[in-house]
Amino acid sequence: MEKKQTLIPLLLAIIAASLYWWILSSKERELSKAYEIAQVLVAKYDLPARTILKPDLVEVAQIPRKFIEKDSYEIRNPSDIKLVTNLVTAIRIPKGNQITQSALLTLTPEAGLSVKVPPGYRGATLAVDSDLIKLIKPGDRVDILVTFDAIVGDKKEKVTATILQNVLVLGVGSNLGQGITADLAKKQSSQEAAMQSFSDKGVLSLALNPIEAQYLSLSQEVGKVGIVVRALGDVEVHYMEIASFKKLIKS
Repeated sequence: MEKKQTLIPLLLAIIAASLYWWILSSKERELSKAYEIAQVLVAKYDLPARTILKPDLVEVAQIPRKFIEKDSYEIRNPSDIKLVTNLVTAIRIPKGNQITQSALLTLTPEAGLSVKVPPGYRGATLAVDSDLIKLIKPGDRVDILVTFDAIVGDKKEKVTATILQNVLVLGVGSNLGQGITADLAKKQSSQEAAMQSFSDKGVLSLALNPIEAQYLSLSQEVGKVGIVVRALGDVEVHYMEIASFKKLIKS
């Protein structure tokens, strides 16, 4: 009886010690994991809002896991940097701050057209037949033509002139190009299709220098503007004479 009374407290002490050791080990593991070093993307420079991210604007920093923000971009291999390429900063990100998913936007109208306009150029829009707009993608190059009434000699006749060549397409409808996920692209396509079902026109966003922008605006007032799509890689500019039916018949 005395032996049993001695054994019970001993067993309880062993159980208590084991439980204490397990709790201590658990806390130690949690603490060790919290201070484990991980790699995350941070801003290499001060990044103003609506900056398109490129690999040279970010860098990898080693930070204890405890201090990593929940939606940061953790880097496990070098190619993970591509996850933010062509995304747009929604807010200012100071140098050294972590790049977070909530601070970035895809290249959609929410980010604005200005983020895609090259330096020295202007963003212009042009209404285009919906059948043609389905075949054009951001990054394509187009020529712009205008058909108008001209006075040739003492007679009025319709002529067509190529007024702008090698024009960069910045966006097609709400699609501004790279940085769009497959799900978002599918959603945008559905929205575009729904909108086009009520209209026979779609909208192209174009990059024009200031003089070209003036000529496009003028052409829309005096005639009918159309476009032709260039082959990929074709950026040459050639002299184009004005076309008329009189010249066509004579030839």
